[in-house]
Amino acid sequence: MPKVTSKLQLTVPKAIADLYGIRPGDELQWIAAGEAIRVIPAGKNEQERTVKERLELFDQATQRQKRRQSKAGKVVSPAVRGWKREELYGSSFPD
Repeated sequence: MPKVTSKLQLTVPKAIADLYGIRPGDELQWIAAGEAIRVIPAGKNEQERTVKERLELFDQATQRQKRRQSKAGKVVSPAVRGWKREELYGSSFPD
């Protein structure tokens, strides 16, 4: 696991760099996401995706989450959650 240096620098593991095409000199975007941090290589901005592509990614993530929750014995339905995926991607996003 990489450690943060005294200059607040972090080494990207080679397997991750190869998987996402990160090369020396590339810029990475750091986004706060609750208790996590998302790191996105430059040029791979979420806003460049269409609503349909973002909804497909949302569905894939939802399926992964359902599998994890079913293994843990707790499943949360959309009715209990209080929102639907379509509400996340309203008309404010371009297609």
